[in-house]
Amino acid sequence: MLAFETFPATETADKPPLVIVHGLFGSGRNWGAIARRLADRRAVWTVDQRNHGFSPWAVTNTYPDMAADLAEVVQAAGGRVDLLGHSMGGKAAMQLALTKPDLIRKLVVADIAPVAYTHDNTRHIDAMRGLDLTGITTRGEADRRLAEAEHDPALRAFFLQSLDLKSVPPGWRLNLDVLEAEMPAVVGWPGTPGVFDHPALFLSGDQSAYVLPEYRPAILAQFPKARFAKIYGAGHWLHAEQPRAFEETVRVFLDA
Repeated sequence: MLAFETFPATETADKPPLVIVHGLFGSGRNWGAIARRLADRRAVWTVDQRNHGFSPWAVTNTYPDMAADLAEVVQAAGGRVDLLGHSMGGKAAMQLALTKPDLIRKLVVADIAPVAYTHDNTRHIDAMRGLDLTGITTRGEADRRLAEAEHDPALRAFFLQSLDLKSVPPGWRLNLDVLEAEMPAVVGWPGTPGVFDHPALFLSGDQSAYVLPEYRPAILAQFPKARFAKIYGAGHWLHAEQPRAFEETVRVFLDA
């Protein structure tokens, strides 16, 4: 089973559990602050997807496989949950919703659509793989070295959350070889049939190009109860760039 962390409800748990699924190169750790804030009247589970974080490494990273992983977590969380996924995690969440809709009460898809994209993230894999980890003992030193290949400080900070400095030698908690080999599947979409006839929120950053107006017919064809909302002042990493607005929007939708 996937590695996960649970955040018990701090008040009366009168809402279904919420399972949060991170995106490519991330981990459940990225969502800790948001999970704690949403865990007032519900338990929140954050997972590490396969080939990420503390979860098992596998030879594939396809959406059917990721959805099967999530189904196991949902069963452990009680069998029916609210599900939130960002980017790659959003596609895995959609895959599960389309194939096993009875496991999900409400779905939140953050800044992704059920379409194939043409961008390629292997340059980030090249940057991480090329990082000389010799003698690195601090994240600051790793950041300075990684800056030679990755110029965006926000992306460096995000990637470095998956660098394990306590292992001997230091290494990435990312299966970079498999993620590179499976990149076409990750940025693609398997064309999964089915309809999720429960409430769904497609939440995007107003500065992001991941959920374009022309994608709405494809979304509504399979998620007929979808609602659309934007987080202003945010791009693809909307939950990190505008966390309070993101949390409030998710909370209102889930509690409605």
